[in-house]
Amino acid sequence: MLFLIEGAFCEQPGAARLGGLRSRSAHCGKLHRPKLVLGIETSCDDTAAAVVDEAGNVLGEALQCQREVHLKTGGIIPHVAQQLHRENIEQVVKEALSVSGVSVNELTAIATTVKPGLALSLEVGLDYSLKLVNKYQKPFIPIHHMEAHALTIRLTNQVEFPFLVLLLSGGHCILAVAQGVSDFLLLGQSIDIAPGDMLDKVITPNATAWLGGKAIEHLAQTGNRQQYTFSLPMQRYRNCDFSFSGLQNLINNTIIQKEKEEGIQEGELLSCVKDIAAAVQHVVAIHIIQRTYRAMLFCIKNGILSPKHATLVVSGGVASNQYIRKGLQALANANSFAFLSPPPRLCTDNGVMIAWNGIERLRAGLGVLNSTEGIRFEPKAPLGTDISNQVEEDSIKVPKLRKILQLAS
Repeated sequence: MLFLIEGAFCEQPGAARLGGLRSRSAHCGKLHRPKLVLGIETSCDDTAAAVVDEAGNVLGEALQCQREVHLKTGGIIPHVAQQLHRENIEQVVKEALSVSGVSVNELTAIATTVKPGLALSLEVGLDYSLKLVNKYQKPFIPIHHMEAHALTIRLTNQVEFPFLVLLLSGGHCILAVAQGVSDFLLLGQSIDIAPGDMLDKVITPNATAWLGGKAIEHLAQTGNRQQYTFSLPMQRYRNCDFSFSGLQNLINNTIIQKEKEEGIQEGELLSCVKDIAAAVQHVVAIHIIQRTYRAMLFCIKNGILSPKHATLVVSGGVASNQYIRKGLQALANANSFAFLSPPPRLCTDNGVMIAWNGIERLRAGLGVLNSTEGIRFEPKAPLGTDISNQVEEDSIKVPKLRKILQLAS
């Protein structure tokens, strides 16, 4: 399924600055040719590319979604994702360039995700990008996938450093402070699996027409979360780390037990599936909100963020879950933090965020390479400077969330 987007967000004027996300036609009369970056993203299961200029105009974008293939297999199989990337990447890049009206020769640089992600997927994007870079003699900008997610908000809104950022996705769960384009303080992260990965696996692909986390959110809308109670993870640890694997096992055991009680066959739904989905969504939301609350208190206590100008940015695919999003919005409001999140389509993996990260790095003169010798992809790569031990040493007690949850409901 190939999506082409030109002049994204033209139909959404409003209070938030849209980072110059306008169509190219508005600028065709200008003699000055702005800096242009092609962004290429293949870190997981979607092949994406986009051309963005230095003002934040998205000139062209293309995305090849693998969702339907992985839905059939019950999860992402790395070598299948790699093969699909190989089949699609040239067409996706050509389409993004075609829609933008920009040739490779006109590009200022090429930016590509090189870390972290699935090794086999990253390899495809990097190999293709290096061929372009070497053929057309363009500077290369290697991109950290999570840095790109964190900085996307600066494309769509006027946000100054520093700000607190929560990255929630199928592969990551990170709390960090963005102090600059490539300057991050890591406060906490998942010690096992990510929330999106857990949500994808507690409801089987056959259960609904929705996949994983989307199925949970859809079912939970008409469920009663009070019918089931799942223990919150890591209550003894006063840090900003997350854990979802134990919770996943607890939920799966509950589902298996209920299936035995009801004599459920493969592909059939439990009578209580909506209630379980609601309870699952609730406990995941509480865990995320609680750790984020501690991060807020830590940042204010230690002068990392100013209480007068503090901002919470939430991004990643799980950030599109409205229940979790409302809870985080209420948390931000209760603590006088501004709450910002990119539009849903920019919360999931896309080429725009990679191109924009390239623009940010180009402006700052950071990591723009004229030689690609020794460039490698990195499946695992930390984000910024890890100060999670300091968070744990502070041992900040988080107040009860009852009032915040009432605001969110």
